[in-house]
Amino acid sequence: MVDKHLSSQFDSELNSVSSRVMELGGIVESQIRQAIYALSHFSVEAADQVEELEKRVNSMEVEIDHELSSIIARRQPTARDLRLLIAFSKAIANLERMGDEATRMARMVKSIIESGAARSLPSSDLRVAADLASGLLRKALDAFARLDTKAALDILKEDDLIDKEFDGFVRKLITYMMEDPRTISASLDLLFLAKAIERIGDHSKNVAELIIYLVKGKDVRHTALDEIESTVA
Repeated sequence: MVDKHLSSQFDSELNSVSSRVMELGGIVESQIRQAIYALSHFSVEAADQVEELEKRVNSMEVEIDHELSSIIARRQPTARDLRLLIAFSKAIANLERMGDEATRMARMVKSIIESGAARSLPSSDLRVAADLASGLLRKALDAFARLDTKAALDILKEDDLIDKEFDGFVRKLITYMMEDPRTISASLDLLFLAKAIERIGDHSKNVAELIIYLVKGKDVRHTALDEIESTVA
């Protein structure tokens, strides 16, 4: 009876952490949406909101980390429960870094606005990649909540689209700077902003890999896609 009571308490603690991770993911998703809006409309107000949310993201990361450490120390979990806690820890680290990238986007937008070159840059070309990155995070959070390995596999495949968008944008931006050297400084800000978008996609991919690790017990980082497909099948 005591064991059953302890098990129920542990399950309750795991559910609490899971809810907190999803809450953190929602805040980061809001950050990214605001950053995309700031880019699309060159809005200082939206960029400021992104930076304000960063404080909350950092605070929540520390709180959840502390909660995870406490659970591990008290419960000394093994096997799948330990994998779950490790996955939670790595997921919040990736979410916090996505928040960092969204904040970096906001700062780059403000720098571009201050340069006075906002309207002359091909910033609209980044919208496709930005929307893909935002959508990828949403799918990663949904897949993590359902522990859906098939959805995780689709996320790994879709990340390649963001990489292709980034590569194409870099080529276009280089041409743009060569044609008008006066835009080089602002264009470099836009390049760093594009890199932040690509990194958001990479972190969503990391979350997808965590799902496969949690369900299948296999670390698929740095693994060929066809081999990952065999693991998920």
